[in-house]
Amino acid sequence: MVDISVETAEQIETRLRRVIADATLDIVDGRWCFREFALAEFPTAASPEALALIRDEDGWSQLVPAHDADRETFGLFSFHFPEGQDNSGFVGWLASHLKARFGTGVFVVCGHNAARGGVYDYWGVPSVLADAVFEEVRRMNRPEA
Repeated sequence: MVDISVETAEQIETRLRRVIADATLDIVDGRWCFREFALAEFPTAASPEALALIRDEDGWSQLVPAHDADRETFGLFSFHFPEGQDNSGFVGWLASHLKARFGTGVFVVCGHNAARGGVYDYWGVPSVLADAVFEEVRRMNRPEA
């Protein structure tokens, strides 16, 4: 599931450009936000609409559709990678690219789906930049990019 390799910076760039071109990109509809709830409220407070649910020692955080504007909202996209492809370093590489191009940080939530190649990523960017970021990742996802 995790590849270990020694490459030059140029080899990494070439490999990861191939990875993004080969990945299945999905733009997630709507705007999303994080909602928190106490540890003791699980599982009743978990939303069936949540794309991600994670906890720390203080409580749960879930990524859910933003039905109101009372908090920071995000646009989301996801990548599923072909089985067996070395995508190591992808998150840092693309996050650095988006930071340099748009000035934005990102958040990434990873999961695993054996039926779709293994590891997949949900990426969140501030809603104000979402459309521009979506266009950039669409461009990079085309094999000729």
